[in-house]
Amino acid sequence: MLPLVDYLEITPDSIARADRDGGRLDPAILDELHAVAGATEFVVHGVGLSIGSAGGYSERYLDLLEEFLDHFSVAWHSEHLGYTSVDGTSLGTMLAMPKTNDVLELLAQRIGEIQARFELPFLLENIVHLLPDYPGDHSDAAFLNELVARTGCGLLLDVYNLECDAANYGFDIDAFLDELDLEAVGELHVAGGVERDGMQVDVHSRLTEPSTLALARQVVARAPSVGGITYELLPEAVPVLGTERISAELTRIRSALAV
Repeated sequence: MLPLVDYLEITPDSIARADRDGGRLDPAILDELHAVAGATEFVVHGVGLSIGSAGGYSERYLDLLEEFLDHFSVAWHSEHLGYTSVDGTSLGTMLAMPKTNDVLELLAQRIGEIQARFELPFLLENIVHLLPDYPGDHSDAAFLNELVARTGCGLLLDVYNLECDAANYGFDIDAFLDELDLEAVGELHVAGGVERDGMQVDVHSRLTEPSTLALARQVVARAPSVGGITYELLPEAVPVLGTERISAELTRIRSALAV
């Protein structure tokens, strides 16, 4: 795959192994990454920070990130704008933040703390709404714009997540993009998923749909600061799709999004 990509996006959570101190990165996987470090670049995308949990974000995740950065240089790091735990109990999924002024203040403080600890560009990703939105003070786009204005963070725009919200809740993608500060978008995610029980699910297990690439191309044309476009695929999906189809998909995405 390496000749087909410009970088690999690494999730520290997914390459960590539990130990008596809470967890550390798997040495065998670190060896693999060291072996290819000269042939590609790395960016980091976390899952377990849980930046929106009322009780605080995960210090354990930040320790894993710090361990990774001890080994490798990265262009930027990112996380999901949501929460995965409540009162220390894992939800088993990720939920979106209420778009209120109180939550804005909480997130701005936490983003500032993370930016001070890691002197790297920090991007936040829009996530799928598994539940209808809690009544808030801002639209989705206005909430993201305010976070950018207050903290200087960047945005990771997942266009497949937007399609899921449109399919599940009638989310107006065009209005969202018209309102969003697209100059803050530093990365795009594209993926393919499935429909289950009437819901379009954000599971990275399929090839991208033409509509997803068309939406990504629309964003790329309007977002001057995009530094990378990432095709997301779960490890479990690799044997299902096969390396030939994945290689062809990477080539297809690059061709479709060349501007």
